[in-house]
Amino acid sequence: MINIIPDIQTKRIAIKLKPVAEKMVKRGHPWIFEDSIAKQSAEGKAGDLAIIYDVRKNNFLACGLYDPYSPIRIKLIQFKKTAQINDEWFKQRIKEAYSIRIPLFKTDTNSYRLLFGENDNLPGCIADIYDTILVVKLYSHIWFPYLNSIISNLIEVTGCETVVLRLSRLLQSKNQSYGLKDGSVIYGELENEVVVFREHGILFSANVIKGHKTGYFLDHRHNRKRVGELSKDKHVLDVFSYAGGFSVHALAGGATRVVSLDISKQALEMAKENALLNNPKGKHEILVADAFEGLQNLINRKEKFDIVIIDPPSFAKRENEIMGAKNSYARLAKLGSKLVSKNGTLVLASCSSRVTADDFFEISETSMLELGMAFDVLEKTFHDIDHPISFLEGAYLKCGYYKMK
Repeated sequence: MINIIPDIQTKRIAIKLKPVAEKMVKRGHPWIFEDSIAKQSAEGKAGDLAIIYDVRKNNFLACGLYDPYSPIRIKLIQFKKTAQINDEWFKQRIKEAYSIRIPLFKTDTNSYRLLFGENDNLPGCIADIYDTILVVKLYSHIWFPYLNSIISNLIEVTGCETVVLRLSRLLQSKNQSYGLKDGSVIYGELENEVVVFREHGILFSANVIKGHKTGYFLDHRHNRKRVGELSKDKHVLDVFSYAGGFSVHALAGGATRVVSLDISKQALEMAKENALLNNPKGKHEILVADAFEGLQNLINRKEKFDIVIIDPPSFAKRENEIMGAKNSYARLAKLGSKLVSKNGTLVLASCSSRVTADDFFEISETSMLELGMAFDVLEKTFHDIDHPISFLEGAYLKCGYYKMK
């Protein structure tokens, strides 16, 4: 086993919950909030094993890892059946996660999410593969006592040559990170922090040391492919383009003109570089602008596009941001629909888990109808195979395709 950090001793804590929380655990929900705990046998440290018992019969319900730094005080990892949380347990979880992703490997794709936090029974732990590079991002201190086992098993299962560790801002701000730093190469060697990988045969790059999240957003893979398939001989507008995922697929699919719009000039430079990796024949323009202002300016100039993609970052990371998020989605649907040519396609996406798919689609469609726009719903998509969903709050991605009449 690889020794990244010294062994960290953990203990077991017996936990009993308030009735509502107990019901949620019985349904398989992975989160226990601080105010849901009725009794606990000892004070907990990060990574201590919390055993949840039924209040009435004292039966085992679940076990999880104790997190004193989060309002989600216990992140559950094992339900209904008791199990030893040891090296063999981690190996089995990682093998199960890997087996789900196997169909992706037949699509000329060597980039995927191997561990998706709670949805793969490892809350707050993300593992993304870019070619032979594995990037592990931790969002909670609970994983440090188990990190040697997790990394060793990830290497064994994937055969990756290099492992980069990324740490969330919370972990970077605390002193209990055992000398580990964000962007550390903890296994193998990294010749270049910018790694080139394939997505359905299209080349992209990710900065695995300094890039956002783990370096790239893998979750829209199937939607990017779909846009590419629709783009031959088309004019395409990619809003909130970031590193040009949709733009690059559109160009590779034969678009004659693609405009990538983003507020970040640095992100747009990455979009240009990603496009050039694939020797595009079409014209690629970048537009540095706030999305709302940029869309309005294009409307004022009477621009029209055959395909408009609007894929904003999460607008509702907190409960009190939900209403503002809904208003923003409504505005974007109206602005975007004005820029689509007759019989063109508008693609609207959301990654805000606090705004449900039903609400998002209703807001988008109602907003377009309010403008008197006529459209057909072509399709609605959700998570790709490497982003499985095991609980309600884990579902965040939704995308609608609309043919404007």
